[in-house]
Amino acid sequence: MAKNNWTREETIIAFNVYCKIPFKSSSKTNPIIIKYANIIGRSPSALNMKIGNFGRLDPELKKQGITGLAHGSKLEEIIWEEFNGNWEKLAFESEQLIAKFQNKKIEELENIEIESFPEGKEREAIIKARVNQNFFRSTVLASYNLKCCITGLSIPDLLIASHIKPWAKDKKNRINPRNGLCLNSIHDRAFDKGFITVTPDFKILLSDFLDEYLNEEAVKNFFFKYKNQKIILPDKFLPSKEFLDYHYKNIFIK
Repeated sequence: MAKNNWTREETIIAFNVYCKIPFKSSSKTNPIIIKYANIIGRSPSALNMKIGNFGRLDPELKKQGITGLAHGSKLEEIIWEEFNGNWEKLAFESEQLIAKFQNKKIEELENIEIESFPEGKEREAIIKARVNQNFFRSTVLASYNLKCCITGLSIPDLLIASHIKPWAKDKKNRINPRNGLCLNSIHDRAFDKGFITVTPDFKILLSDFLDEYLNEEAVKNFFFKYKNQKIILPDKFLPSKEFLDYHYKNIFIK
């Protein structure tokens, strides 16, 4: 017997999964698809089709000639319009729903780990921040197919969802995946310190500061090897040129 039409709650969770999975890796056999399909009580094939339906709405995919599935529902369009660009709302509301479908509290979801924190409003704020940070990391890494955009390194434990415009400087865009780059831990630190930058046309520039270490083989291999090359661009959530320009003008050490 066919299941009823998708609900708003199920569709919001599907959009969450769309953000957190490399689009080209989405299939009914993908472990992430299977995991969330089981949570919402849908088949992996049905959830995978929903991911494809969201893909048809993504202008970044269209620019790459990736059109997603041809047909979709009006509800998908409504959810896209409501949450695409409203990242804090999407992150927390969708994760709340994921917890609800599992009869859990949101702090019981994996990677939250807040047992030692105080009760009350402070605890609530910490939970929300942790949930949002996890969503940002998952979304940015998925956009870059779990590979550093400079080196191509694909060891997840060594990858960072690096903010282009720092967390402290732009509260509105803290969770915006277009304010993120997937970098390995060394290049993340160098980017944060302004030793490297990525220009609005996605080219890697090195600070003159690194010239002092030009004779070191490690510096050549880690940095000068990539000078003036273009980063590996993500499938979706292309880094904002506005944020890249901010980093170049305000953080990069020229």
